[in-house]
Amino acid sequence: MPEFMSQSMSTATAAPDARSPLHGFPTICTPRGPVPDGAPRWNPQRSSSMPSHRYRSAFDRVAIPLTGRSWPQARVERPPLWVPVDLRDGNQALAEPMDTPRKRRMFDLLVAMGFKEIEIGYPSASRTDFDFVRHLATSGAVPDDVTVVVFAPARADLIERTFEAVADMDRVVVHLYIATAPVWREVVLGRDRAGVHGVVLEAARQMGRLARARPGADIRFQFSPEVFILTEPDYVLEVCDSLTELWDASPDRPVVHNLPATVEIATPNVYADQIEYMHRHLARRDAVILSVHPHNDRGTGVACAELAVLAGAQRVEGCLFGNGERTGNVDLVNLALNLHAQGVDPMIDFSDIDEIRRTVEHCNRLPVPPRHPYGGDLVYTAFSGTHQDAISKGFAHRASSASDRWEVPYLPIDPADVGRTYEAVIRVNSQSGKGGIAHLLRSGHGVDLPAGMRADFSRAVQHATDESGREATGKDLWNLFEAAYLAPGRDGSVALTSWSAQTGPAGEHRFVCTLRVDDREGDYEGTGTGPVTAFADALAAAGVEAGVLDLAEQGPAGPAGVTTAYARCRVGGEESWGAGRDDSGVAASVAAVLSAVNRARG
Repeated sequence: MPEFMSQSMSTATAAPDARSPLHGFPTICTPRGPVPDGAPRWNPQRSSSMPSHRYRSAFDRVAIPLTGRSWPQARVERPPLWVPVDLRDGNQALAEPMDTPRKRRMFDLLVAMGFKEIEIGYPSASRTDFDFVRHLATSGAVPDDVTVVVFAPARADLIERTFEAVADMDRVVVHLYIATAPVWREVVLGRDRAGVHGVVLEAARQMGRLARARPGADIRFQFSPEVFILTEPDYVLEVCDSLTELWDASPDRPVVHNLPATVEIATPNVYADQIEYMHRHLARRDAVILSVHPHNDRGTGVACAELAVLAGAQRVEGCLFGNGERTGNVDLVNLALNLHAQGVDPMIDFSDIDEIRRTVEHCNRLPVPPRHPYGGDLVYTAFSGTHQDAISKGFAHRASSASDRWEVPYLPIDPADVGRTYEAVIRVNSQSGKGGIAHLLRSGHGVDLPAGMRADFSRAVQHATDESGREATGKDLWNLFEAAYLAPGRDGSVALTSWSAQTGPAGEHRFVCTLRVDDREGDYEGTGTGPVTAFADALAAAGVEAGVLDLAEQGPAGPAGVTTAYARCRVGGEESWGAGRDDSGVAASVAAVLSAVNRARG
């Protein structure tokens, strides 16, 4: 027995780990409680062993005094302001934070994609962050139309350090934050509402003084009530409005109030209600940019951001491909390309999604999953036969249509929009069907199988992929096609040694040939309405039945101008398909009939 098999068996028969409550399916599947009243007989789910009673719903934690919500009827017609936080929030979530070369590569990518406001770090948190901010300040790397954002806690010494980092930078947003939710106030900060508010106001005054000391710089302010999603709405409103007034915000110098779902704890509609409440009630609303910063703890960060924009948010912070603390920040790739798929220009360039992904993977040292929306390796790929058939028909319809509108089944956007080719849209494995197989042969090798032949060839492919358990590449399909249809015409038990096709004065066709049937060779002649029926007649003279039921020619195609022919024949009471390829259409058709004959006899 191979070593790896013996290891697997020893693992499988090891004694159960008594510490693991999930060891073994019988334990998992044992009912934990009675069937609830009203449970349907066809699905009698029972109570689990999980202590769900320890948790409260969001509605029990935060009361939202909102009536007459308008966000469900709203539509997004323009993109929000995008602010990537890969260099700060994303970076602090990495097991190995980025060094300056990686940060610079990420920053250059964000600039190239078209982001005009970029959070570049938390300069008071580490020497590495401080040095990178100074690198940008002194290297001339920041374009004139890009504003950088730096993150600062509500502490006097750290705010001072933050302003040191951005010295010499002309366009800066200084982002002040403090936790405002009850549990954070009581457990982390040890202060009541008034105490936290006082800390925020003192920090904001200090930021104002430091900004006024640099009259030539465009320094604006941002405030984040961390854990907004769990903070009383009236308290957030009180704190935000006081900062809007203190910083004397105006439409030409607005303040940013950024309302984070720091830990996602509710369904997206709850977040939307919270955002709409703030949108309606913030003072000096035309002097405030309402921003959101959703995390993804419930897996609904994208939905939270989208509903928040419907509810009045004008700005979204997130990371490319959703990197960030725990389950990550909201994914800006996903959000922006969702807009693109709805006909709204995201105003960020994703036309080379693979280069973007490679850069992000390099900088973060984390892979992007193959099923990640829009950017994963497999997101435009269909293996299922029904999906492949629909996509293939969609491409064919598009090729014959004068409309530029994208309407291809199962492909929400054109892969070419993000720099993908169509080569990997359809891939073949044991789940694939005849439509997808035919599409790959047509797109990769110029072989357009007749409808009736597709099912015949798909059985050969199905057998091969079932046997191997692996995907069949375009090259694999061609090799299978050649072995199944072209080789029998060359190497079968019936061989055509020489031949000529002639047309008589009355239009009748004569086919004169030398045939080898098994081990017997002879000269034969046949007549018919065309060269192929005349060849079938010559076969009959040699004792080989070959009734031609269907014949199709394709071509000449490709650089060499080769014609491919397909023939369905009745041979000895059995229907058989064959194929042939040649510079001559007649030769290709003759080879197709010969292939069908040999496949039936083989």
